Amino acid sequence: MWRRFLILLSLAALLRADSEKDAWNLVHSLADALSAANVTAFLDAFDRSMPGYDRLRTNVVGLLAQGDVGCNIEVTSNDGDDAERTLTLDWILTLEPKEVSPGMKRWEKKARCRLKRVGKKWKIVSFEPVDLFLAPAG
Repeated sequence: MWRRFLILLSLAALLRADSEKDAWNLVHSLADALSAANVTAFLDAFDRSMPGYDRLRTNVVGLLAQGDVGCNIEVTSNDGDDAERTLTLDWILTLEPKEVSPGMKRWEKKARCRLKRVGKKWKIVSFEPVDLFLAPAG
């Protein structure tokens, strides 16, 4: 009985670690998609029924229309279980404008997102602030 408990406990720890890694990988794929100007791949990570999805899509399309985007994300917390996770992220974005302008823009913001497992995939069901993807004025 004790041995079975230890095996189940070990299995639960492995599943939790896999879920944590899967969530991190999803966020990393966001950075890759944004840097590659791949709107479809970026938006595919989000649940279309998520509050603010339309504004998110508009912001990302508008940002990528302005120039080349660089993206770096640090996951500062990754909490939850195999069905749902909440991540706190530190995003650093850069924009190299297509038009002649004063030069590269850089901004950094904290974001929070909630992910849910849908079948075998994770989807972002909540993301704040969606205005993270608006380039700063000036």
